[in-house]
Amino acid sequence: MGPVIRARRRAQALRIDDAASLSGVSVDLLSRLENGKGSVRLDKLLAVLDSLGLALVLGPKDHPTMQSVWRGGVERPEQS
Repeated sequence: MGPVIRARRRAQALRIDDAASLSGVSVDLLSRLENGKGSVRLDKLLAVLDSLGLALVLGPKDHPTMQSVWRGGVERPEQS
């Protein structure tokens, strides 16, 4: 998840301190999230995702849509 968040932040030409400020989190937290270090509270993760225009999707593993995601068969929105 961290690399996706970092890539999205960079694609929006946001410095880490600016993205952290927009998300209402510390630079340290955003850095840890991007680097997969330590734990992050769910509310903080959701705030970061929302501020970057990302979403966390939850669904049953056996649902056809989730199956195609696991296989890598779903196009990413930026590829459309």
